[in-house]
Amino acid sequence: MSTVAPPTAVRPAQKPRDTRTFGPLLLRLHFYAGIFVAPFLFVAALTGLAYTLTPQIDQIVYADELTVASTDGTPRPLAEQITAARTAHPDGEIATIRPGEGDATTQVDFNVPSLENDRQHTVYVDPYTAEVKGQLTTWFSYTPVKTWFDDFHRNLQLGDLGRHYSEFAASWLAIIALGGLALWWRRQRTARKMLTPELSARKGVRRTRSFHAATGVWLTVGLLFLAATGLTWSRYAGENFGAALDALNSRTPTLSTGVTAPAGAHHGGSASTAGFDPATVDSVVAVARDNGLDGPLELTVPADATTAWSVAQNDDTFPVRKDKLAVDATSRTVVDRIDFADIPLLAKLTSLGVSAHMGNLFGLANQILLALLAIGLLCVIVWGYRMWWQRRPTRAGRRAVVGAPPARGSWLRMPTWGIVVGVPVVFGLAWVVPMFGIPLAGFLLIDILVGAYRGRRRPEIPVSPAPAGS
Repeated sequence: MSTVAPPTAVRPAQKPRDTRTFGPLLLRLHFYAGIFVAPFLFVAALTGLAYTLTPQIDQIVYADELTVASTDGTPRPLAEQITAARTAHPDGEIATIRPGEGDATTQVDFNVPSLENDRQHTVYVDPYTAEVKGQLTTWFSYTPVKTWFDDFHRNLQLGDLGRHYSEFAASWLAIIALGGLALWWRRQRTARKMLTPELSARKGVRRTRSFHAATGVWLTVGLLFLAATGLTWSRYAGENFGAALDALNSRTPTLSTGVTAPAGAHHGGSASTAGFDPATVDSVVAVARDNGLDGPLELTVPADATTAWSVAQNDDTFPVRKDKLAVDATSRTVVDRIDFADIPLLAKLTSLGVSAHMGNLFGLANQILLALLAIGLLCVIVWGYRMWWQRRPTRAGRRAVVGAPPARGSWLRMPTWGIVVGVPVVFGLAWVVPMFGIPLAGFLLIDILVGAYRGRRRPEIPVSPAPAGS
């Protein structure tokens, strides 16, 4: 009997597994974006949080101007209220009128040549007594306090130069949020783990990261919404968005206000009203009400006898009331009409998105939701910087103030198809959103120069391992 063992079967050599992945690039991009963009996002979140409180601040600071003490009785004719406003403010021309409803005062806006930046003087009149309650310098009906907070959020009170900060923050917000979501998914792989922080983890970077990432997941949809809606009226990306609306014929239609004036007809007739007869206003409102415009109204005074009054619903609370009419005061007829329900879908979504971004669409609930988003984003940023500090090397001879960045060369570890597809996508996004593309090019240039400088001085020191418990 043979004792020779049968030959062992030789297994075919297995093809090496391709380890190319997007992970290292996402990690490096998220890291650097977090370091350099997060301060701008922090300021945007902080100023946005302050802005959410402006309706309540207005009611406290401007209670006398905005509201009336008693709603007993029948409102006085608008003509009488406008005459009272003109008497209190003899300078300038009346531009717009917002009749008071409920306990709200009637607001009469005056264009004054000495004011700039779309500012106006607004006179507030008690609709039940025609008594002038006060005057303020306003911006599109915003009170001085609300205007200040709006400017602070949009441009840090620095004018056009300051607008770059908010557009920069909005341009990168979606990139950071989606990148973080992808990184957390790669680590956790299940929805339950992604949505809940690791409370069992001991103190350290692992625990901080779980709060940072899980909170970010909960905020993702809201942050993407804020980024998209914020960019719609930004300086550069907003222009591109407007061009896209034009190309798609999706702008809100313009109300046609042209009328044929009868011989000798005019809208004036009273020196005290500088351009129109207040007696016509009540009939214009009556025509608008008869044609279905309910709720708060805003009336734009016609420029001359060949222009009709513009009457627009001024209610941003859902369901919104934003229909518009052009009313010829002489014939008491509707010249043109634009119903919000009939405007293009993109224009409608843009209008609703802006209202929600400003906290108007769902009233107090909208304000609370925006405040929670702002507070959540502030926490995520603080936790992000805390992670950077917790990951710092602490060994003797390798101590550092903060953690080391992810290693260079991450793009070389991407799948080939990712490079082929990703480069054109990034270039296209950079073209549409310049405040993403230009800083990205700057980041890459600085990174290349720093790498070249360090490479000439000494070989790059590898990233230290994460502290225990990470």
